[in-house]
Amino acid sequence: MLFYANLAFMKQYIELLKTESVFRRLSTIQLIAYFGAWFSNVAIYTLLIELNVDAKVVAFVAMLHFLAGVIQAPLSGSIIDSVKPKKLLLTLISFEIVSTFLLIFINTVSDLNFLYILIFIKMAAASFYFTTEMSLLPKILHGSKLQHANELHSIIWSFSYTLGMAVSGFVVYLLGIKVAFLLDTMMFIVGFFLLYTLDINIEIIKTKEKLFDMMKDTFEYIKKYPHAMHLMFVHAFIGLTAFDALVALMVDKYYASIIAASLALGILHASRALGLVIGPMLLSRYTNNKGLFYIFIAQAIAVWFWAYMMHNFYLSIIASLFVGLFTTTLWSYTYTLLQKNIDEKYYGRIVAYNDMLFLSSAAFTSYITGVLAENSFSLENIAFIIGIGFIIGGVYFKWVIKTQNIKEVS
Repeated sequence: MLFYANLAFMKQYIELLKTESVFRRLSTIQLIAYFGAWFSNVAIYTLLIELNVDAKVVAFVAMLHFLAGVIQAPLSGSIIDSVKPKKLLLTLISFEIVSTFLLIFINTVSDLNFLYILIFIKMAAASFYFTTEMSLLPKILHGSKLQHANELHSIIWSFSYTLGMAVSGFVVYLLGIKVAFLLDTMMFIVGFFLLYTLDINIEIIKTKEKLFDMMKDTFEYIKKYPHAMHLMFVHAFIGLTAFDALVALMVDKYYASIIAASLALGILHASRALGLVIGPMLLSRYTNNKGLFYIFIAQAIAVWFWAYMMHNFYLSIIASLFVGLFTTTLWSYTYTLLQKNIDEKYYGRIVAYNDMLFLSSAAFTSYITGVLAENSFSLENIAFIIGIGFIIGGVYFKWVIKTQNIKEVS
């Protein structure tokens, strides 16, 4: 019975890709770009481990992956609402190509400052690209199609993450870190040309407002409709799943003596990402305003299970799968709720502020992981604290649904 339900679930995605040509091309570009990105991600953390940097440096690099998006978010939303999406997307992917290529020149600890700059530029562009695309989707898709598009977007991200992390672990192990950076660059170049030939006919709502006036108008809108702010805060709790720093520290502390760092990173991330892919298929029938509270609780329990199994590499692989099962559903449903409950005029700005809060949460999670590890907190206890965060998120979401006028996604 479950098999047929999942089959029907997948048919909805296939039908969406068949009937929506612009979304199909955007999804293809997304698949290529995300797949390539994970080559450099594993390579960066492998490089840090090989350079024997301390936990704070690992955590800082993980934080930079998110902090760049936080800083540019206040302006990006206003720019998105006033610039043609194709032109903006092409500019952003160009920044990703250049910054990724330059990573091949990082060789020693003395190059760390250059690494920080490149990661900041690369991830600022990636975050800006993501926000632009997510604000574009509700302009070309509506209703259940929008929900399925968000779910498919998250599944593609997870699939790219799964395959990219797994393959890149072996690529870095067999061919080296610099090859991974070059492959990543080539992926972005392919994505650029696919985007260049795509026709996106979206009418920009013309406004005579200046950027800062648009920002002021957005805050007035949020003040008038506080449910938007609450939904942004709910989505920000998903930033607690920023486990990159934690996984890198786990590999360095527990597994480096039994397996190559790049392989351990690839396998652990791939296991969790496999859960990200199959999670929505298992949970789709339970995903609504009432059921999401229990998915928050399930995410907390999965993280605690991971903490308990963390000391053993093989058991941690299994636990990582369970950690990933609930994340995609939490991310996609809370994102869709926000899109469903705001006015079209504010899509770009509200989505940008939403991403700013999410990335702030992820950056804080990465940073505090390093700080706690440096102050003698065990990695197991750090994971346990993160699990408590999901309990708080679930209770908060339940309060929001009870006190705010929140529309169901479908």
